[in-house]
Amino acid sequence: MRRRILLAILLAVAVTGVALGIPLGVTGWLLVDNLTREDLASSAQRIAAILDDQLADGRPLDLSHVRVAVPKNGNLTVVRPDTPTLRYGRALGQDVVVETVPIAQNGTVRLAIPAQPMRTQQTQVAAAVLLLVVLSVGTGTVVATVTARRLARPLRHVADRAVRLGAGDFRPDSRRYDVAELDAVADALDASATALAQLVQRERQLVGDVSHQLRSRLTALQLRLEALTTHPDEEVADSARTAQEQADRLAAVLDELLAAARAASEVRVEPVDLSVLLGEVADEWRPVFKRHNRSLRLRVGEGLRARATPGRLREVLGVLLDNSAKHGAGTVTVTARRGENENTVVVQVADTGTGIPDDLASHVFERGFSGSGSTGVGLALARALAEADGGRLELSAKRPATFSLFLRVPRPSDVVGVSWPAERVPR
Repeated sequence: MRRRILLAILLAVAVTGVALGIPLGVTGWLLVDNLTREDLASSAQRIAAILDDQLADGRPLDLSHVRVAVPKNGNLTVVRPDTPTLRYGRALGQDVVVETVPIAQNGTVRLAIPAQPMRTQQTQVAAAVLLLVVLSVGTGTVVATVTARRLARPLRHVADRAVRLGAGDFRPDSRRYDVAELDAVADALDASATALAQLVQRERQLVGDVSHQLRSRLTALQLRLEALTTHPDEEVADSARTAQEQADRLAAVLDELLAAARAASEVRVEPVDLSVLLGEVADEWRPVFKRHNRSLRLRVGEGLRARATPGRLREVLGVLLDNSAKHGAGTVTVTARRGENENTVVVQVADTGTGIPDDLASHVFERGFSGSGSTGVGLALARALAEADGGRLELSAKRPATFSLFLRVPRPSDVVGVSWPAERVPR
C-alpha cells in the first residue's frame, strides 16, 4: 500500500514537472534569443542613425564614430550601391546572430555577433529549468514519502487489528490517526470487537449451561432407569434396560457434540512460546503502568510453551493487566511456570494491592457483575476465551489479588515443524 501511494504521488509530481518544465524551458530559450536580437537590433539602429546624419551632412561615412555601438567581438558591415563595402571588426564564422537595418541612399547596416554566447546563455537557462524540475520532483518525493508513511502506517495498524480480531483478540484500541476515514474504521473495529466479545461470552455461557443442564437431567434419568432394571416385573425391567441404553447413547452423543464444539473453538490453537509472547505483552503494557508510577515484572521459565491461540491468550492477559491497572496497586508481576501436573503450564498475574473483598471474590467472573462501576464483562470474557482454548482461569488468591491461567502443554504432534527443546535428563 505504501509503495502504491508513493508511486501515485511521484507520478503526479513528475507529470506536473514535465508539463510545466518543457514549456518553461522552451520559453526561456526563446526569451534569451529574443533579448539578444533586440539588443543587437537596437545597436544597429543607433549605428544607422549616426551614419544617416553623416550622409545628410554630405560627409563621407566614417565608422570610427560608431565603434562604441558595435558589441564586443561584433562585426559591422555597411553596404551602399556603387561604393566600396565598409567593414569594422574581426571576421566571424557561420554561426552568427545578424540584424540588418536600412540607411539612406539604399544602403544597409549589417551587425553580427557570434552565436556561441547566446547558445551558452540558453543552455544555462535550460539547465536552471531542469534543476528546478529536479528540485520539484525531489521535494515531491520527500512529501510523498512522508505522506505515504503517514497513510500506510495506520492502514497497516488497521489491518493488524482486523487480523487480531479474527484471531480472537477483542481488546479495544484507543489509537486514532487524525484521518477521518481511518478513525471511522477504527471506531467500527472497536464496536465489532465489543459485539464479538459479548457474542463469544454468550456462546460459551450457553454451551456451559446447556451441558450442565443436559448432563444433570441425563444423570437423574439414568439413575431412575438403573433402579427400574431390577424391577420384579420382567417386562418393566426389560423396558428400563432399553431406555437406559438410549439414555447412554444420548449421553455419548452429547459428549461428541461438546467435543466437536471444543475442537471447533480450538481450530487455531498452536504451540506458543511463552517467553516471546509474554515479553511482547509486557512491552505493550509497561508504558501504561509507568504513567501511574508502577512497574511490571516478568518471570518466565526457560523453554515454556503452551497450547493456545495467540490472539486469545493476548486478550486474556490484556484483561488481567487492565484489571490490575484500574483496580490494583503496586508492582504487577507476570509469572509463567510448570504446573504441578506436567501437562499444565500456569501463567499468573498478581499485584501488591489490597486485594479483592471476600464478598466479591466469588462473583468476579460473573457477567455484568462489578464492584467498581465497570461493565463487568472483562473477566467473564477472559474466562470464556481461556476455556475456548481448553484452558482455565481462576482467582487463586484474594490478597494480594492473583489470577492463574492454566494452559495445556502442547505435544510435538500438534504442529509439524515446531522446534522443540530437548528434554533435560539426569546423566
